[in-house]
Amino acid sequence: MTALMGWGILWALVFGFLISGVIQAVVSHKEMAKLLPDDHASTILKASALGAASSSCSYAAVAIARSMVRKDANFTAAIVFQFASTNLVLELGLILAILLGWRFTAATWAGGLVMIVLLVVLMRAFFRGRMVSQAKRQADQGVAGRMEGHAAMDMSVEGRSLRERLFSAKGLTATAHYYWMDWASLWFDIALGLLIAGAVAAWVPQTVWAGVFAAHDPTLAKIVGPLIGPLIAVVTFVCSVGNVPLAAVLWNGGASFGGVIAFIFGDLIVIPILDIYRRYYGLKAAALLGLTFYAAMVGAAYVIELVFGLAGLIPATRSAQFMSEGLSWNYTTWFNIIGIGLSALLLWRFLATGGPDMLRMMKSGNDSH
Repeated sequence: MTALMGWGILWALVFGFLISGVIQAVVSHKEMAKLLPDDHASTILKASALGAASSSCSYAAVAIARSMVRKDANFTAAIVFQFASTNLVLELGLILAILLGWRFTAATWAGGLVMIVLLVVLMRAFFRGRMVSQAKRQADQGVAGRMEGHAAMDMSVEGRSLRERLFSAKGLTATAHYYWMDWASLWFDIALGLLIAGAVAAWVPQTVWAGVFAAHDPTLAKIVGPLIGPLIAVVTFVCSVGNVPLAAVLWNGGASFGGVIAFIFGDLIVIPILDIYRRYYGLKAAALLGLTFYAAMVGAAYVIELVFGLAGLIPATRSAQFMSEGLSWNYTTWFNIIGIGLSALLLWRFLATGGPDMLRMMKSGNDSH
């Protein structure tokens, strides 16, 4: 089950990471920080777009957001960037479409935008002058979390035009490095998510999930689902992309539409990341961030449940795809072959330009206190 799900989503990960690598090669983190000086609506839109284009694992997204805060980006805008870089990214949408259908992709992206709006409102209410100043002072201490090397990595190519930045030897090298660094930072979460989903799909009866999500009462399920979804994510501690296979299992097991969406959003409040917030911004700010994030996730899931329900867009059947029929010569296989070929080309460039040494150097600074 795990292997088949992994084969089914491989090409989506390859092309998602490739697009992210290209964008990171032409726009530096420092340039991104300069684009986020305040929390005005236009800036929040920029933060959302930049985050969606710069996909990262949850740990790397949190580290990059702290790095941007230290480079004088607005605190709220940096947090929005962090959310967008895990919940509005291309590979997440593709994998959702493969396993759960396009309605879940649309719901996650629409819900991500709703969540960002709620998040901005909540942060303006609770993260004011003194709290933000304390969080920034703690951030400037430089206490390490995880993926610090990933956050500090900046190989963006300078040039007078986008064409010069992208279609050059340095541009290809930077793209290859970002691509394989993303794989290095995400492979464990993806593999863990697939293993958990495979085990749960194979061993846990659907009646268990039906009981947890109150599937026997459709009205109660819609209320309970968004409240429980993020809490399940907290204890599975897998990144948003790695969450999707388990989200498919939960949907087949009876979780409400909003509950599944809330579960997918829950990757940024898992216990290890809450501890990183404590190191980055202090205990008080970390606790408030956790509560604020949870409220925004639940609120967005309720909105999506209501809107998609009224629009008749909630799937009537629970038939998430796990490729139970096995492998075949279909579009998945052909896309995977192309993706593996592109990955091999980028791996050659990565190995030929000192990539392994850089990766070892980056990892040597991770998880230090």
